[in-house]
Amino acid sequence: MKKKVIILLLSVFICSTKVLCQTIDKLTNEQKTWLSKANRHEKNGWIYLHIEGSPEERGFQHGFLLAKEIKESIRVLSEEWHYESALDWQWLVQKAGNMFTPKVDIENITEINGIVEGMKMAGVAINRDEIVTYNGYMELLWYWWPSVKDKISPNSPDVNKEACSSFIATGSMTADRGIVLGHNTMSASFYPLPNIILDILPEKGNQVFMQTYAGFIHSGTDFFMTNAGLVGSETTIGDFFPFDENGTPEFSRMRHATQYASSIEEWCEIMKNGNNGGLANAWLIGDINTNEIARFELGLKYVGFEKKKDGFFTGSNVAEDLRILRFETKRDETNIRLSSVARRVRWNQLMKENSGKINIELAKELEADHFDTYLNTIKPDGRTLCAHPDLDPDTYGVDPPFLPWGTIDGKVVDSKMAKHMSFVARWGNACGIPFDAKKFLEQHPQYDWMKGLLKDRPTQPWTVFKAGEKE
Repeated sequence: MKKKVIILLLSVFICSTKVLCQTIDKLTNEQKTWLSKANRHEKNGWIYLHIEGSPEERGFQHGFLLAKEIKESIRVLSEEWHYESALDWQWLVQKAGNMFTPKVDIENITEINGIVEGMKMAGVAINRDEIVTYNGYMELLWYWWPSVKDKISPNSPDVNKEACSSFIATGSMTADRGIVLGHNTMSASFYPLPNIILDILPEKGNQVFMQTYAGFIHSGTDFFMTNAGLVGSETTIGDFFPFDENGTPEFSRMRHATQYASSIEEWCEIMKNGNNGGLANAWLIGDINTNEIARFELGLKYVGFEKKKDGFFTGSNVAEDLRILRFETKRDETNIRLSSVARRVRWNQLMKENSGKINIELAKELEADHFDTYLNTIKPDGRTLCAHPDLDPDTYGVDPPFLPWGTIDGKVVDSKMAKHMSFVARWGNACGIPFDAKKFLEQHPQYDWMKGLLKDRPTQPWTVFKAGEKE
C-alpha cells in the first residue's frame, strides 16, 4: 500500500512539471521512491530544487528533475567554447576527463554518476566526463586553457572570467551586531545562467543550501550556507594565472568542504588540500555560532587568511594579500578605470558610511549600487558594484564597448535568516534593470554570434527562499 501511495504522489508531482510525464513508466520502483523525496518548483526567475539521500539518490533526483536545464546549459557552453577556441566540445571533454575525473572523490563522482543516470531516464543522453567538464568549466576555460592555448589555438581571445561584488560584516558594523553577507554574481550573459536554488540534505555531513547552476554538484557562484552555521561567498582573484594540472578540481574541494566542515578553519583546510589554483578566490566566510567572519584568499602557492569578530571584509576581484597580488596576478590595484579597482574603492566608502547600520534591507541596496568612483557620479556601467558593461560605451578603452556581461543576480543573508537556513535573492540585475536579449543584439550586431545563447532577464522581485520549502 505504501509503495502505491508513493507512486501515485510521484506521478502527480512529475506530471505537474508538464515535461516528464512520458517517462514515469520507465522508472523502477526504487527510482520512483528516490524522486518522491525530491521537490522542484519555480519562483520569480529561480528554480528551487530539494534533493536528499545517498550520493546516487540525490544525483538521480538532480539529473532527472533538471535534465532539460542541464542539457541547455551544456549546449550554451559548448557553443561558446567552440566560438572562442575553434575546437569541438568533445575535445575539451576528453581533456577534462583525463585531467579531472580521476581526482574527484568517490562521493562526488557517485553523485555525478547519479546525475548522468537521472538525465538518461529523463531522455537526455550524456556521459560522466561531460558532467565533470561542465562542473569544472570555470577552472578549465579561465585557468587551464590560458596556460595552454597559445600552443593550440593562438588567436583564441582571452576569456572574461566571472567576477562578483561581495561583503561580509559583523559586530559594530551591523544593526544587530550579527553577521550580514551580500553577494552578486557578475558573469557573461552568454554563459549558462545560475538560477538554481539547491537544497541538499545528504545522508552524511551538513545540509547545504546554495545558489548554483543546473547540473552542478557545487555552487559555482559560491553563495552558500550550511546547518553547521557557516555562510559564505567569494569573488574571483583578478588576473590570476598559475594552474596545477595535477591538483584536485576546485569544484570537488568546494563541495566537500561545504558538506563536511564544521568551522571556518576546517572549511579552509579542506580547500587547501590538493589545491590546483583553479577558480582562485577571495572567500568571505562567516560562522553564525560565533559571529566571526574571515577572508580566505586561496592562490596556488600563497594563501591569505584574516579573521575577526568585529568589522568587515569585501571582495571585488583585487587580491588583498600582497604575495598573491604581486606573485600570482597581473592586476594593477591602483588603476581606478578598472572595474575591480573602482568597486574596491566603492566598497570601502560604503562600509565607512554605513558603519552600525547594515542589515538585510541595506545589504540589498549595497549590492545594487550604481556609483562609479572613477567618474565620481551615479551611472550604471562596468565599474559599479551592480555592474552594467552592456550599457557602457567604454569611452576609456578598458574593455570592449557594450560587452554583454555584468551583474545577473543579488543575494543577502543575516545571522537570523541563516539560523533558519534561509536567504533573500533576486534574479536578474541586483538593481532590477531588465535585460532584453533580442533588443541588445539589434543594437549591437557585433555580438551576433551570441544569438540563441543570450537569455532575457526581466525585472524580478527580491524573494525569500528557505531550505525544505515545498512551494
